[in-house]
Amino acid sequence: MTDTTRPAQEVETAETTKATDGFLAGLSVYLRPRVLIVILLGFSSGLPLALTTSTLTVWMAEAKVNLVTIGLFALVGVPYNFKFVWAPLVDALDVPLLSKWLGRRRGWLVFTQLLLALAILWLGFQDPIAAPWHVAFGALLVACASATQDIVVDAFRVESLETREQAAGMAGYVAAYRVGMLASGAGVLLLVAWFEVIGIERADVWAWGYVAAALMVGVGLIASLLAKEPPAPENALPREESVAKRVVQTAVGAFGEFLSRHLAVAILLFVVLFKFCDAFAGVLTSAFVIDIGFDKATYAGVVKGVGFAAALIGGFAGGFIARALPLSTSLWIAGILQMASNLVFSWQAYMGVNLPALTLTIVVENFTGAIGTVIFVAYISALCGTRAHTATQYALLTALAAVGRTFLASSAGFVAEETGWAWFFAVTAVAALPGLAILAFLQARGHFRELAEQRA
Repeated sequence: MTDTTRPAQEVETAETTKATDGFLAGLSVYLRPRVLIVILLGFSSGLPLALTTSTLTVWMAEAKVNLVTIGLFALVGVPYNFKFVWAPLVDALDVPLLSKWLGRRRGWLVFTQLLLALAILWLGFQDPIAAPWHVAFGALLVACASATQDIVVDAFRVESLETREQAAGMAGYVAAYRVGMLASGAGVLLLVAWFEVIGIERADVWAWGYVAAALMVGVGLIASLLAKEPPAPENALPREESVAKRVVQTAVGAFGEFLSRHLAVAILLFVVLFKFCDAFAGVLTSAFVIDIGFDKATYAGVVKGVGFAAALIGGFAGGFIARALPLSTSLWIAGILQMASNLVFSWQAYMGVNLPALTLTIVVENFTGAIGTVIFVAYISALCGTRAHTATQYALLTALAAVGRTFLASSAGFVAEETGWAWFFAVTAVAALPGLAILAFLQARGHFRELAEQRA
């Protein structure tokens, strides 16, 4: 008598083993030295943001700085929107001594991190009441150093990681970035409160809080020193040419090379519009939660707690999706999830003050948003194929991606006033359709096939 169940069992066992091996391989990529370095650099990139925004705002509010002045300090974030302007300098020039010792990218990494630590120290030892302009200058220095560090880290990540490591590297980078923001936000605030408890003078606690933040920059500095320099691009400009000529040639080459590509205009429109629905809703999500009846403490607790955890898990989920599936399929998943997550806020508007509902809404928002971010950045990284122009092209694309957040989404308040909260979030979901339409257009025209061939 023939045992017909044995082959079926063997096939099932083989498939289970294959799935397990695939899962373990997906996890093991995060332990590769190149990926670990990128994760540590993600912490360093996320660290400065809160020091010029939420943490600085609490410090100034506690010092009784007037609200008009506090509001104007939002302008110190302008360097993040225009970093593509000086990105050609990073691509074209070496840092004296440091680039000679460490290599072009690592030299810039160490230089920006040292500058960032010094800027944080300068800012921490200023007085918001006696010298507000000194505080503004310090915050601007931190923002400029941070934006430049982002340029270098992005270029280093794209050039260092293999194609199959890009998604995992970006997932780890995003998770570490959020940890860095938490460390310089809630972490520094808790540290300042503890300094007060142990008896340090109230006038000095903020200075020591910023000293602690400056020391945290050491995480990225150590990573930069342990990293390996990516291979120099084959088409790098000769070092003997004048500085001005190299910078101009780099800028013209970077922008010209990109604009000469097949479907360049459609690609740029897609970069602008893909995350627009997320940005459109995100402008008012905090105001929405407060307006329907939740207090600030409840919202902050949910966002900092379960929201933070959901964002970390979502980032790694995005990395697995981008690694396992074709890029076009991953972008479809991310786009549909982003659109659907906005409708959860419409449901929250009908539920009203309901803490379990709010918790679910925040979990969905952070989880899907993190998936979308990782996959979208994996796509942007894939677009930066010319190694001589990596920093410039990546800075340009991320600046375009921010257009939806900074300019297009500015009309959100007018829409919400006219429609009410439930319909407003439905409208933000519909705002995802133009991006998805361009995604379909690019896919039909073979854009992703061409991209895969180039990356191969």
